[in-house]
Amino acid sequence: MRTVEQQLELVLAQVRQRTPVTVGIDDAQGLTLASDARAVTAVPSFDNSAMDGFAVRWADVAEAAPEHPVTLRVIADIPAGSSADPAIRPGEAARIMTGSPTPTDADAIVPFEDTAGGLDDSLDTAVVQRAPRAQGAHIRRAAADTAAGDIVLAAGTLLGPRQLSALASAGIAHVEVAPRPRVAIVSTGSELVAAGSALRRGQIPESNGILLAGLASEAGAEVVLRRVVDDEGDGPAAAVAEARELDVDVIVFSGGVSAGAYEVVKQSLGESMEFAKIAMQPGKPQGFGSADGMLMFGLPGNPVSAAVSFEVFVRPALLRMQGRAGIHRPQRLLPAAVDWSTPPGRRQYLPAVIDRTDPARPVVRPATAGGSGSHLSVGLGAAEAYAIVPAETERVFAGDLIEVMEL
Repeated sequence: MRTVEQQLELVLAQVRQRTPVTVGIDDAQGLTLASDARAVTAVPSFDNSAMDGFAVRWADVAEAAPEHPVTLRVIADIPAGSSADPAIRPGEAARIMTGSPTPTDADAIVPFEDTAGGLDDSLDTAVVQRAPRAQGAHIRRAAADTAAGDIVLAAGTLLGPRQLSALASAGIAHVEVAPRPRVAIVSTGSELVAAGSALRRGQIPESNGILLAGLASEAGAEVVLRRVVDDEGDGPAAAVAEARELDVDVIVFSGGVSAGAYEVVKQSLGESMEFAKIAMQPGKPQGFGSADGMLMFGLPGNPVSAAVSFEVFVRPALLRMQGRAGIHRPQRLLPAAVDWSTPPGRRQYLPAVIDRTDPARPVVRPATAGGSGSHLSVGLGAAEAYAIVPAETERVFAGDLIEVMEL
């Protein structure tokens, strides 16, 4: 059997990135930067006050104390948004609000709470009872965070609310981003009917479509086509033709890739895709191919197998297609809470939950009593992680350290 790494290497070698596009930051949520974003303006763009209080000459108030306060004459009032830069001579101060530009002549801010009158007595005099800790106290210096021209966010960064705020604060209104990959999802199986339909003997609700479409969207893709095809006929080839018309980047089939008599993806697309056995459980049968730049994935039909296969092979391809800086989820080691069995000679991806009863020592356990059964679709809904057990491990025992990929 081929290793997971070997199969993933084959997949990633076929990934192609679309030409970047430029969008306004209001439309960039969930997209990936295709080039470094550089600050248009410094952050902060000017020296400004970090406190409500008085802008002063530090030398005037350096010796201020409750037993010998210093009285200054207030000569100006500077609210946020003001462009005023009043001259401050010795013995003078300007009332100033947080975020307001610091006068050129001032080199410290005295907060209201360090004066006798505070805000209530702040327009005529300032009676300073506590000296600022040092020259420059409570002044935010221009460019202390970022200078104009500096890289704010590097290419490959996923743009979320915090990232978009950072861009806006640096005066960046437009960014170059990777387009969302266009994805088609095709479920195969004559037994599949719409969820909620009355089931006759042998039928099951179709669930892989919504599973894989959701996972694709979560990975930054745009799902432009969903289909269900029977186990007979040439439905997969027809779906590929429809996907090409829609300029699809990736088409994902579930089912029809194993060793049975009605493996419709194999039968319909056998000349366009390679079908291999991978040393993993679940997800041993895998199909993959590329035609005219469109990637074609054939995943097993059981829901857990489809979910794990998407996580291991499809998601990294979608992220690489977007130029994402990291294409794998972070992993960490956690102790196993219980014993469980593992498949011989295959890496196990076990749907798992993390038990945080003891916050100082979280442990990992199977999400269901059924273990890693690839048909346990309801148990998959309880999973918050995959426990990844090496192929050479014969059995997991409580207390063993296990690699855990949180979802």
